[in-house]
Amino acid sequence: MSSPLSRFVRMLMLALVLGLASARPAVAADEGPSILRDTETEALFADIAKPLVEAANLDNKSVKVVLLNDDEINAFVAGSQNVYVNSGLLTRADNVNQLQFVIAHELGHVAGGHAIRMGEGMKEATGITLATMVLGAIAIAAGAGDAGLGLMMMGQRAAMGQFLAFTRAQETSADLAGASYLHKAGISGKGGLDFFKKLQNQEYRLAIYATDSYDRTHPLSSERISILTNLFEKDPAWNKPTDPALEARFQRVKAKLVGFINPKQAISKYPETDQTVPAHYARAYAYHLGAYPDKALAEADSLLKTNPHDPYFLELKGQILLESGQPAEAIAPLREATEKSGRAPLIASMLGHALISTENQKNMEEAKGILKTAVAVDNENPFAWYQLGIIYDSEGDTPRAALATAERNNLEGNPKLALASAEMAMRGIPAGTPDYLRAQDIAMVSKIELKKDKKGRDRE
Repeated sequence: MSSPLSRFVRMLMLALVLGLASARPAVAADEGPSILRDTETEALFADIAKPLVEAANLDNKSVKVVLLNDDEINAFVAGSQNVYVNSGLLTRADNVNQLQFVIAHELGHVAGGHAIRMGEGMKEATGITLATMVLGAIAIAAGAGDAGLGLMMMGQRAAMGQFLAFTRAQETSADLAGASYLHKAGISGKGGLDFFKKLQNQEYRLAIYATDSYDRTHPLSSERISILTNLFEKDPAWNKPTDPALEARFQRVKAKLVGFINPKQAISKYPETDQTVPAHYARAYAYHLGAYPDKALAEADSLLKTNPHDPYFLELKGQILLESGQPAEAIAPLREATEKSGRAPLIASMLGHALISTENQKNMEEAKGILKTAVAVDNENPFAWYQLGIIYDSEGDTPRAALATAERNNLEGNPKLALASAEMAMRGIPAGTPDYLRAQDIAMVSKIELKKDKKGRDRE
């Protein structure tokens, strides 16, 4: 059995680790908020990020902006080059220029390798606390219990201060880097200042009246505003207006997101007296999710009157019809949406779903071709794999149905089910073929994940 002293030391170490961990964002998509995928939104993010990624000397093919279903006003980067933007930030941003600054700031973290270097700050902080714990333990063993405990607590406080100073330095560095990317891209920094003023108002509402940032992971918004104002106001792009087409796309995406995640708020924010495109968009999603298909279709038709061949308006109408039990009627708008969007995989997958849902055997072969192309272009769509599995199963191709199920479970973070399905696929697919090798890869990755999970449970 362990001594009371050793148990106390372990508990104090745990308190430090938990304290440090709480200062970092949750970065694993499978352990936190769900990813929201939408072709129009992803296209907007890509177009916003492109000039900023180039200004940061990063590779556009490696950087992706991902939307998370999380109401917190936040964005962050993880170990990869992905930039994660919470839905709460997108819905509260007033214009695209504010979002441009947020993405530029996060790219500063990517270019600076801050997610990787976070371990350095953790290591330094842990080193401080370990040293003081040893001294404290010696003092306790010598009979100076109060002094020993005091040393330990001082060490924990010093470690936390060291770590927070490290993260504040990274945030300031990302602010300055983001400002430089906006400058190189010829984009105004007004949105950045407006965004920080929005955060400053949030701080006031939450009664955060700190006069310094010692106990914070980020500098105070007032500090950041002061530094960035001097930079942005001198920039040649300060008074440069935002591209109206880009702003219109942003307002569309924001409205449809509000309609999707908060239908009641959408109806309030975009009343029926508002006949703008964003308002029709918001209400269409709100009515659809509220099970008012006729009203949702009316809003979709209003959008199509403004542009009959807009792929995203067509996608919306097709989705409403499909999910309201009218798959045959959904095929025409979804087929045109697929073509007009350049065969966007997410839209194509919905078309495949509509074809399957007709339960007409004549549509199965077309659906199969569409879905196989969709997963070849975008392998990160579990629903497309699910639909493809249905087709293989209907054809009696059990091994490839199992492989499709393995792909889906792998994407959804279910290693146990992915492993079982991959092993079933391998038993029926000829060895050495591409499908067999893919099943083998999924099985290997799933085994590794299961071992990690087991080690984690053993430690608990």
